[in-house]
Amino acid sequence: MSASNPVATRSRPSMKSMQTKRAESPVAPVRVDNEAAANDVPRRVGALRISDVLAIVGAVAAALSMTVIIYAFLTPAGGFVGFFVTLYVLFMVTYGILVSLDESMPTVRDRLVLVGVHSLAIVVFTTLVFVVLFAFFRGVEALPYLNFFTQDMALAGPLDPLSVGGILHAITGTLIQISIALAITIPLGLMTAVFLNEIPGPFSRFVRTIVEAMTALPSIVAGLFIYATFILILGLGKSGLAASLAISVMMLPIMIRASDVVLRLVPATLKEASLGLGASNWHTMWNVTLPTARSGLVTAIILATARGIGETSPVLLTSGFTAAFNADPVHGPMISLPLAIFQFVKSPEPTMIARGFGTAAVLMLLVVLLFVIARIIGGQTVAKKERARQRREALWLDLKAFGTGCVTVARRVWKKIIELPGAVQRTIRRLPALSASSTAAKPMSGSADEPQTAKSKKSSKSKKSKSSPKSRDRREQLSFEEFLELNPRARGTQITTADDTAPPTRRGKKKPKGTS
Repeated sequence: MSASNPVATRSRPSMKSMQTKRAESPVAPVRVDNEAAANDVPRRVGALRISDVLAIVGAVAAALSMTVIIYAFLTPAGGFVGFFVTLYVLFMVTYGILVSLDESMPTVRDRLVLVGVHSLAIVVFTTLVFVVLFAFFRGVEALPYLNFFTQDMALAGPLDPLSVGGILHAITGTLIQISIALAITIPLGLMTAVFLNEIPGPFSRFVRTIVEAMTALPSIVAGLFIYATFILILGLGKSGLAASLAISVMMLPIMIRASDVVLRLVPATLKEASLGLGASNWHTMWNVTLPTARSGLVTAIILATARGIGETSPVLLTSGFTAAFNADPVHGPMISLPLAIFQFVKSPEPTMIARGFGTAAVLMLLVVLLFVIARIIGGQTVAKKERARQRREALWLDLKAFGTGCVTVARRVWKKIIELPGAVQRTIRRLPALSASSTAAKPMSGSADEPQTAKSKKSSKSKKSKSSPKSRDRREQLSFEEFLELNPRARGTQITTADDTAPPTRRGKKKPKGTS
C-alpha cells in the first residue's frame, strides 16, 4: 500500500481506546427544573374543559338574544326557518369570538369546524327521528287493529272504518318482489364487482363508467325500460315479476359500486400470501377476499335493498294496482307497500290517510327488520364463528352426557322391573325354609340335648351330601348369604352351646396310638 495515500494509512481506533476515552471524558449532569417539569403537563386534546362548556353556553345565549332583538325590533322578517338560520349564524360568530380570546387561530378554526360537523349530525339525526315519529303518530290509529295485518282491501271502501280491510296484499307483494330482485341482483352485483377488481383493463374501465352513470338513473326510466321491453315487446304482461325486474335495474348499479369500493379495501398482502401458498385466483377470491369483505358487502346489499324497496313509479308502470291478494308473481297485478301508501294518502278520507301512514310505519319496520338480519349475517367474523362452533360442541357434549345418563338409568330401572318377579318367587320359596329353621333353632339353644359326637357329625355330613337333587337345586337357587342364614353350622366357627363345653364321653373318645 503506498504511503502517499493518507486515507489508506489512517488506522481505525480500537474498541478499547474508545471505551477509555469515553470513561475519561466528563459527563455533564442534566439539570431538571422542578417548577418547569411540574408546569409542563400535556394537555388532553379530546377532553372537555369547563371553559369550552361556558363558551358554548354563552354563545348560544348571546345569539338567541341578538336574534330576538333583530326579529322583534329591527326587521319585519318572520318565519321559523329564517329565525333558526339567523340564530345559527350568530352563534357561530359569537362562539368564534369567545374562543379567540384564549386560543390561537388554528384552534379557533378547529373548534368552528368541530361545531359545524356536530351541528350537521344533529340535524340529520333530528330529521330522521322526526320522520319516523311523525309516521308512527299519524298511523297509530290503524296499527292496533289486527285486521290491518291479516286482510286486504278487496271488500273495503274509502268510507269503511278501520276495522275493515288491511294491507296483507301489499306486505306479501313487497316481500315477493324484493326477494326476486335480490336473487337477481346479488349474484350479478358481486360477480361484476369481482370482475372490476380482478381483471383490470379497458373493458373493466368502461363497465365502471357505465355503473357510475347508472347510479343516478331516474326510477321512472327503469320502469319505462322494463315496460317497453318485457311488456310491450315480449308480451309478458303486468305482474310482480316485471316489477322485480324494474327494481333490479335500480338496485344493480348501487350494489356494484358499493361492492367495488369494499373489495378495493381488502389488503393486497392477504391475496399475495394466498397466492404464495399455492392457491389459485378463484380459491383466493372465494376463501380470502370475499370473507374479509363480508361486512362491507352486506352493507352494499342493505343500501341496494333500501333503494329498491321504496320504489313506487316502476312498480306502478310494470305491476299495476290491485286491491285483492295475489301471491303469484307471474300472473296478474301485484301491489307493494310504497304503491299502497301512494293510493291511500291521495284519498281525502281520514281513514284512508290513517291507513297510508300505518302502511308507512309497517314499511319502516320491515326495512329495520331486514337491516338487523343482514347485520347479523354480516357480523359473523372468523373469531365469532369459532366461538359459536365451540359453544355448539359444548352444548352437544352436555346433551350427549345427559342422554347417556338417562339411558343408563332407564336400563337399570328396566332390569329391576324384569328381575322383580324372580325376586318375588325366591322370597315365596324361602318362607317355608325360614319357618323351619326358626323352629329347629329353638331346641339347639336348650341345654337338655346331648352333644353330638364326631361319628354323628360325619353321618350328618354324609346325609347332607346324599340329599336329593331337588334340595340341591333349591340350594343353588339361593344366594350364599341366604344359605348361611338357613344353615348356620356351615360357617367357619361352630355355634357353641352349654352342652358343647362338657367333656366328651368314653364312647366318642379316640385311643392314642401305641396303646391297647
